[in-house]
Amino acid sequence: MALAVSTSVVNRLLDALPDKVCQSIHMQSELVDLACGDLLSAPGERIQDVYFPTNSFISLEASVNHGVSLEVALIGNDGMLGLPLMLGTETASVVARVQGAGGAWRIRAEDFKRIVRHTPVLRRELDRYTHVLMAQLAQTAACTCFHLLEPRLARRLLMAHDCANADYFYLTHARLAGILGVRRSGVTTAAGELQRRGLIHYSRGGITILDREGLERAACSCYAMMHAADRSSPDSQASLLQALGWPTKKMKA
Repeated sequence: MALAVSTSVVNRLLDALPDKVCQSIHMQSELVDLACGDLLSAPGERIQDVYFPTNSFISLEASVNHGVSLEVALIGNDGMLGLPLMLGTETASVVARVQGAGGAWRIRAEDFKRIVRHTPVLRRELDRYTHVLMAQLAQTAACTCFHLLEPRLARRLLMAHDCANADYFYLTHARLAGILGVRRSGVTTAAGELQRRGLIHYSRGGITILDREGLERAACSCYAMMHAADRSSPDSQASLLQALGWPTKKMKA
């Protein structure tokens, strides 16, 4: 009997797999609720579980001195947390923190590694996703160094909008300052300008996207490059990598 999965609990990376493979993974996973602020991993910790977000999203943060961190990537329902296991590493190298509450498929690390060993098609899809995440990491680093705060903020709000699948989400100025590696006052000024232009509405940590197209025009070029195509399909992943300047090659099924 086929496993019926609601669209509200779909991870697009898993959903792109053949039905039998997707169903097998779901049968060995559990659907869990993630709360905003949950710490899923920290540098040096052994990876216990792998997460495939559905309507939640997870921030990857690089830590520096005195607990200060900078967001380097965002994982939504087109990705997964736990890629170091694919590369033969058992420990996490960055902080993984829930930025958007919601569901995720959770599977034990040992079960995940066993499934990957015996499922070549899953391995190929995760290899492709690894390349896409590496591209996001590289582009985020360049964006942080070279782009102004307001376009960077617009890019990050668009990414949250994509992951949340809703026009409203919760993200405080203090948290945005930590994500972008700037002072809170800078975020307040930049967010105020986006609100003045009618692109967003901000009140007590609640952000509503009012003009998606306008926000895309306000964002730096990194958003278009990182989200030029849907990352859930191999062809679109290749297009995204090509847009980012990465060499691509067709993979056989």
